[in-house]
Amino acid sequence: MSDVSQKEVSGKNMKLLFLLLVITAAWIAAYNLIGPLANWLSYSALNLQQGSHLGDAVAFFLYDVPKILLLLSGMIFLISILRTFFSPERTRSLLGGKRQGIGNVLAAMLGIVTPFCSCSAVPLFIGFVESGIPLGVTFSFLIAAPTINEVAVVMLFGLFGWRVAGLYVVTGLIIAILAGMIIGRLHLEKYVEDFVWQIKSNGGGVEEHLTWSDRVNRAWQSVREIVGKVWPYVIVGIGIGAAIHGYVPESALAGIMGKKAWWSVPAAVLLGVPLYTNAAGVIPIVSALMEKGASLGTVLAFMMSVVGLSLPEMVILRRVLKPKMLGIFIAILAVAFILTGYLFNLVL
Repeated sequence: MSDVSQKEVSGKNMKLLFLLLVITAAWIAAYNLIGPLANWLSYSALNLQQGSHLGDAVAFFLYDVPKILLLLSGMIFLISILRTFFSPERTRSLLGGKRQGIGNVLAAMLGIVTPFCSCSAVPLFIGFVESGIPLGVTFSFLIAAPTINEVAVVMLFGLFGWRVAGLYVVTGLIIAILAGMIIGRLHLEKYVEDFVWQIKSNGGGVEEHLTWSDRVNRAWQSVREIVGKVWPYVIVGIGIGAAIHGYVPESALAGIMGKKAWWSVPAAVLLGVPLYTNAAGVIPIVSALMEKGASLGTVLAFMMSVVGLSLPEMVILRRVLKPKMLGIFIAILAVAFILTGYLFNLVL
């Protein structure tokens, strides 16, 4: 590269850095203004009584909606920058030839930073299998990717703090690793649909060479796409959470979803398996439920079940898995989520 070209690239990078610093400062300022602005709108502009059911519900809603959307935008941008270094082709090459154990750990960790949605479950599954990645390692990835996604982590941090968000990430990783290892040990390859094994690999795609400008543009596009898809769920979820926060008595849910109700954890997991929503819709609800007496283990088991065993993903995976394999997959995760719920209730 010539000196002139290097100077042009350097100049563009400096302008990009300055722009990002300005945007970061504006983001921090906006985030710090959310609380005072929500209180002013609720109790001054709308003249609602502080401490009333309606006042508390409206203040909860006006505070949490912009807070969660700002957190989502910021964290999705940062994670999307990281994702540009981990294309599906690179992910497959990193996992190819890895043994059980090491491969499961690596697959689960890569699942956090690799683009994934339920609609991509089948092509990813086929791509992994045709690349020679063991079945158990593939499932570690497929469990971690939707369960420990950026929306779930950001919203858990925004509503519960880093302690709960960190526990959720660590627990999700352990479940993905162990579940994948169990599936690998069971040697269930015969329960994968026959056509999957007949597909020949095309050698994978060509790695792209991205500039920092390309990475920032892709990250911004991810922010627009993801926030554009989940904002209705955020508003509906926080709206339900605000109603629970303002109107449900604090002791009302303790007997139903509290630690003393031993049956609450398996019931929550069973309820979550067929329920179709996502982290953006369910986390504000479980946050409000916890404020009213529900235990952390119960609500997190419910959330894991909703996010990790979503009905659309199960329907799509049925295209590549025979019924027995799909049933084993669901059963392993359901048991793992139940045990996780009991563990959280026991130690927290």
